[in-house]
Amino acid sequence: MAVTEHDRMVRGELYDALDPELVARRNAVRALCRQLNASAEEEETLRRDLCRRIFGAGGDSVWIQPPFFCDYGSNITLGQRVFFNFNCTVLDVCPVTIGDYTMFGPGVQVLTPMHPLDAALRRQQEYGRPVIIGSDVWVGAGALILPGVTIGSGSVIGAGSVVTRDIPPSVLAAGNPCRVIRALAESDRPLVPADDARAAEKRI
Repeated sequence: MAVTEHDRMVRGELYDALDPELVARRNAVRALCRQLNASAEEEETLRRDLCRRIFGAGGDSVWIQPPFFCDYGSNITLGQRVFFNFNCTVLDVCPVTIGDYTMFGPGVQVLTPMHPLDAALRRQQEYGRPVIIGSDVWVGAGALILPGVTIGSGSVIGAGSVVTRDIPPSVLAAGNPCRVIRALAESDRPLVPADDARAAEKRI
């Protein structure tokens, strides 16, 4: 079986982004995204059907506040109950894998495309690197997740961060470039009313 440009793309090899098959795939998912972005809040059944058609997996439970944008959709694999707030973008020329209950603030961009440094080659071909984001990750508003990055489960990425390297599990990380600030601890759990009452009793 002949190797297609799509095969090369998802493997992270140099490929021609103007290949007719790839153009058709992008056009098809962008049409679905336009429908999603034009839908009303009360059109829950329509939105769920569109999400199932857009994503490679996870469309059954993902929650999106439109607008949302992606390149192919089929290369995005979501766990259970992933949440995208307003105006998120996922450029999935390579696989993007996102774990259960991960949340993205407004304006987050998850980016897999790369371009050759050589200008002549850059006119004709591009390539990408996959992105992996674990479960229970919270990515703050406006963060950029760059190609090839892995973010460990349970971590928090500060708003406006530019994630250029891997982030381990269960840490708070922020900045440009994004760096680990500290490990997360039980004390980071916010007090609920019952906990607040018990804390007050201890102070008396």
